Amino acid sequence: MNAPVLDKSVFGGRKVIDVDTHLVEPFDLWSSRAPAAMKARLPRVTMVDGVRSWVIDEDKILSKGAVPACTISREGIKWPGLDFIEKQIEDVDPAAYSVRERVAVMDRMGIDAQIVYPNILGFGGQKAVEVDEQLRLATVQIFNDAMAEMQADSGLRMFPMAMLPWWNVDLAVKEIARVHKLGLRGLNINSDPHLFRRADGSMLPDLGQSYWYPMWEACEAYDMPINFHIGASEESMDFVGAQGWPGLHRDMRSGLGGAMLFINNGKTMGNLILSGLLDRFTRLKFVSVESGLGWIPFLLEAIDYQMSETGFNACKLERRPSEYFRTNFFACFWFERRNLVHDIRQLGVDNCLFETDYPHPICLYPVDDMDKAFAGLTEEEKVKLLSGNAARLYNIAV
Repeated sequence: MNAPVLDKSVFGGRKVIDVDTHLVEPFDLWSSRAPAAMKARLPRVTMVDGVRSWVIDEDKILSKGAVPACTISREGIKWPGLDFIEKQIEDVDPAAYSVRERVAVMDRMGIDAQIVYPNILGFGGQKAVEVDEQLRLATVQIFNDAMAEMQADSGLRMFPMAMLPWWNVDLAVKEIARVHKLGLRGLNINSDPHLFRRADGSMLPDLGQSYWYPMWEACEAYDMPINFHIGASEESMDFVGAQGWPGLHRDMRSGLGGAMLFINNGKTMGNLILSGLLDRFTRLKFVSVESGLGWIPFLLEAIDYQMSETGFNACKLERRPSEYFRTNFFACFWFERRNLVHDIRQLGVDNCLFETDYPHPICLYPVDDMDKAFAGLTEEEKVKLLSGNAARLYNIAV
């Protein structure tokens, strides 16, 4: 099989910001930056039962097998299905973990900038809490330091989103200020902190409660968008498991699980709206990442209807639930074609962002068919979708 031709002309010469890509964390990301006292406890790759694995602390496994979550080979060929699960970092395209190689691939694809998300600690950093608080904080801060270095090394082409110490609001506020000073442009957070039990046995409040108000104030003060990537909590991370019937082939169960993950982001969006948070913090910007567009118009209409029928006594919002989308939310698209332009117009051209999900299994690689996908849009609208909206949201100069 030959490597696909990466044709940057598919974007028609327009600037492009890809708002959802992933980093395969280099094995030395933490160890090369670790203070001596923590070097043997921070995330690292070692052998466990004869299998190369990511480990944190003495023996807590983050990833048995250390699968790099990259579906593109060193030769630039995209493996089919879930074949990537059998691969190791030596097998994958170095662009998955090397800044220099990533920028070179971006140039061949015609992409000017990328927003970058983590892998090994979970898409919302949810796995960072499996250790004591001192170690988990160091894990998050060293990751953010490394991401700031990556952003600079890329010549401001790669923009990693900062991970937050979401288990403690005071720490989160301090880290928002710190990463803003480092130059990072957005935040990545666990969508379900209320499922976390603190050391004293109590549960954290959900994100709509006053406990979190200082964090939202900091987000507004530093103009930092908050990104909710699919699978950004332990509860929502279910790629293969519970959605598909046991009789389905593993790859089919994975396909259904992935599709349901897109829609499950509606739970976070709906709760943020109905919590009343956006009447208090009107300038917050939330991004539903790797979740597509098509389900959102229905969800917004359904919530409006439900509130008019069953929730009108309790709902104290200043506006209809659906009206908060255009003022406070962004959503991302990549594979959608059948109703893409219709859905974009329903949600608002200013609220939609283009992504590839590179280098994950369902990524656009290569990107094609963009003219057909955008049929009926004006030139101004195409520019907004490919880069203008993202540049404004993440404060990126293109």
